[in-house]
Amino acid sequence: MESNEKVRVQTLRKYKILDTDPEKAFDDLTILAASICNTPVALISVIDSDRQWFKSKVGVDIQETPLDVSFCAVAIRQPDLFVVPDASKDPRFSSNPFVVSDPKVRFYAGAPYASSDGHPLGTLCVIDTVPRELTPSQEAALLALSRQVQAQFELRKNLLELREALIERDRAEAERDRTIVELQSALDHVQRLSGLLPACSACKLDVTIPANSNAISGVVDGVMQIAREMKCAEGNEYHIELALREALANAIVHGCDNDPTKKVECCVACTESSDVMIIVRDPGRGFDLKTVPDPLAVENLNSSHGRGIYLINQLMDEVCFDRNGAEIRMRKVVATSPAPVVSATGTTG
Repeated sequence: MESNEKVRVQTLRKYKILDTDPEKAFDDLTILAASICNTPVALISVIDSDRQWFKSKVGVDIQETPLDVSFCAVAIRQPDLFVVPDASKDPRFSSNPFVVSDPKVRFYAGAPYASSDGHPLGTLCVIDTVPRELTPSQEAALLALSRQVQAQFELRKNLLELREALIERDRAEAERDRTIVELQSALDHVQRLSGLLPACSACKLDVTIPANSNAISGVVDGVMQIAREMKCAEGNEYHIELALREALANAIVHGCDNDPTKKVECCVACTESSDVMIIVRDPGRGFDLKTVPDPLAVENLNSSHGRGIYLINQLMDEVCFDRNGAEIRMRKVVATSPAPVVSATGTTG
């Protein structure tokens, strides 16, 4: 019995109806039940594990009662309409506080309703303060209305499940769309990067840092270590390091306005010929190269504007700006020693 009761309560919980607000579809049924049976009280009760809660009520103000004073807790165990003509003379209810004192219940008729798989959930009941009976037509109507209560329970449960399924579908679609956008962004980045680098290049570093000048040294140290390992920095360490520092500083100061919530990207690649190519990208609007002042001009000698770009152009062998200056690509070609001259006698000179 305890096992069956546990399953019954678990089934009830699936309907998610306990402690919900009144709903017109249920209230209409209690109004009809009270009118047809000519009783002052009609209730749609829901039998929980330790209480009787009313989804709809006519003629009473209370929202719930303990199970030990519940007529409906007895009614749900019956296979058909449960009728108590005079509760004061019924030994099961004669000492019930609702019978002994107000509202002094005398007549009760409860038509149980159940879940779709047969577990009893509650009743549609009518109550009077005088002993009485129902006519056959009233009994039939009360049973018919209880079947409508059951239908409303199932409809409500199905609508809730549909709503939850739609929410889950929308969530899954949003997650799918977000993933597609991320994948597309990653693909675009890879395609953009592959278009920027020579076909023979091998990407050795692709790092994104916050727009904070304190992050520059870490990136520079990493790039220089890679350049040394790939033998791309021989004789060029000072040039590469200084150009990279200038590029990162410009991206942070001008491209990100020193906003640490923004990001700067740095990518390093080494070609088969051991050239090193560095890309620095920021989210800024970029700039018009034509408006950058010439730091060597007399009128600009005391200005700091344009010095970074000038230095990068002087330090690196190839420099190209893209996205209106928000992206800089710079290449350093590894210096090669001239081939030795061989004389006709086989000696070098």
